[in-house]
Amino acid sequence: VQLVESGGGLVQAGGSLRLSCATSGFTLEDHTIGWFRQAPGKEREGVSCSRSSDGFLYYADSVKGRFTISKDDAKNTVYLQMNSLKPEDTGIYYCAALFARVGRCYAPDFFSWGQGTRVTVSS
Repeated sequence: VQLVESGGGLVQAGGSLRLSCATSGFTLEDHTIGWFRQAPGKEREGVSCSRSSDGFLYYADSVKGRFTISKDDAKNTVYLQMNSLKPEDTGIYYCAALFARVGRCYAPDFFSWGQGTRVTVSS
C-alpha cells in the first residue's frame, strides 16, 4: 500500500489549490479514503473522508462548502479541491486509507498514510 500526496504550496487567502493523492497496492472502492491536516502544535484532524462502496462522505465543518473530495478510479488517485482558502487552512495535508467501513473521519482509525504535502495560506 502506497500513498503519495502532491499539490501543496503557498497561496494567498481566497485562492485555490488541488491536492492529489496517488495510490497503489489497493482498490480505492474498497477503502475509506481520507484527507487530514496537521497545523503546528495541533493534533491531526480529519478534513474529508469518503467511501464509494456505501456513499459515506464527511467534511469538517470548517471546510464545508469550500473543499471537495473526489477520486479517479482509473488513475487510482484521490483529490482534494480547496477553494476560498483561509490562513487557518495552513498545515501539512495527508491522505490516508483504511480497509474498513467506519462512520467517522478520525485519524487514529487509519493505518496507511502518505508523507504529506505542505499548504501555506498567507493573509
